[in-house]
Parts: sequence; structure tokens; C-alpha cells
Amino acid sequence: MAVQVYFIGAGPGDPELLTIKGKEIIERAEVIIYADSLINPEICQFAKPDAEIHCSASLSLEEITDTIENAVKQGRLVARLQSGDPSIYGAIKEQMAVLDEKEIEYEIIPGVSSLFAAAASIKTELTIPELSQTVIITRMEGNTPVPARESLKSLAAHQSAMAIFLSASLINEVVASLLDGGYSPETPAAVVCRATWNDEVVVRTLLKHLAERVNELGIKKQAIILVGKFLDQQSKRRSRLYGKEKKGGV
Repeated sequence: MAVQVYFIGAGPGDPELLTIKGKEIIERAEVIIYADSLINPEICQFAKPDAEIHCSASLSLEEITDTIENAVKQGRLVARLQSGDPSIYGAIKEQMAVLDEKEIEYEIIPGVSSLFAAAASIKTELTIPELSQTVIITRMEGNTPVPARESLKSLAAHQSAMAIFLSASLINEVVASLLDGGYSPETPAAVVCRATWNDEVVVRTLLKHLAERVNELGIKKQAIILVGKFLDQQSKRRSRLYGKEKKGGV
């Protein structure tokens, strides 16, 4: 039986960062459900004129999955759009669990995460030889609990590159936890708000100044916090990939 339901990573904001496969499904879909508070509505312009479009920001899990189930029963193709890449804070696990219970087949189409869009915006590489070979993706504990062993303070002890999602509104606590965990106040830091949108905001500073800068700009959501030595703009480190001793490049 052909798949009728697709979870599509809609990317960070810029419609041109939608994958070719994702765009093709949206163009064919008869029912589209998208997170209107996070996804650029221009992406829905790829939909057919007669496509049924639902905004999911105000819908419960049950309402979303009921809409999917009803469409499948009618033999209609469903595109469920998620911001960024669905696998990172996409809240798709609970949706998939319901579809599994109902024995509804689905496919996941990955997308460009806001993490990678943010790195591109500030023109940096997350993994730089001798500076950073590990990237920690996490969030600050807020309404959603975080396991004690994964607290921001505990993770800071690794001194690796860190990407902190869903935590801009808690920037004071974020900075305090990072400092308590061992990051130096002089550690380079950045915040990218609404990466790739027309109103994107980029903040580059040191960890000790980060909370002040973010609070001044009133950044509360749709922002990713980046911390680590990989942000050091003065670094001249280079990999061995293109070293003189290497005969062929990649």
C-alpha cells in the first residue's frame, strides 16, 4: 500500500531551503498541516489551489492525528510540515505513536535544521580541528524537564561546541549554568534569531555579555544559542584534509 502521510522537514524559514523531495510532496498533497507559528507561510504557496490547509499551532495532538486519519480514510495524500528537521525537537514521536496504533503508514523527509542555518548565517564551522570535534545539542530546563545528568551545567563540563535550542527566554539561567559548568566568561558565543528569515537577527559576543545583549534586543523565541571556541573568529586552525602532505583533496 502506498504511503499517504509524510512528515516533512520544512527547513528554518527560507522557502528555497526546502528539499526537492519535500517540495514535490507538498505540490501533490491534498491535505497540508503546518506549524504556522514556526514555518514560513510562503512554503504553502507550493500547494495545489484546492489543497486543504490546516494551521496546527492551535490544534491538539488528537485533532492533528484525527485530521490525518480522516484524510487517509478518504485516500488523500497528507503533508505534515515540521519546522527545521523533524528529528530535532520536532515533537513527532507522539504523532508517530498514534499513527502506529492506527496502523497508518508514514514517511519522514528530513529538512535543514535551524542549527545548520545558524552556522551558515554566521559563517562558521561547528567542528574545527583541535578546537571542537563534538557538538552537543540540548535545551535549558523550563516547562519541559531535562534529565539531571543532561543539565546544562553538567554538559558544559565537556567544553565542546554547544547548540542550545528553545531557551532564549531563559538566557540569564542559560549563561549562569554555562559559567557554573566551567565555560570561561571569555568564551565566544552567538545567538541567531529566525535564521534565514528576512528579519533574521545575529548576535556575536562573549559569554559574559550574552544575556545582556539578548535581553537588550528582546529575543525570546525562535532563536538558537551557540557557545564554544569554534566561534573564535581569530582562529587559524586548519584540518589536514588539504595539507601539503596530502596528494589529493576532497
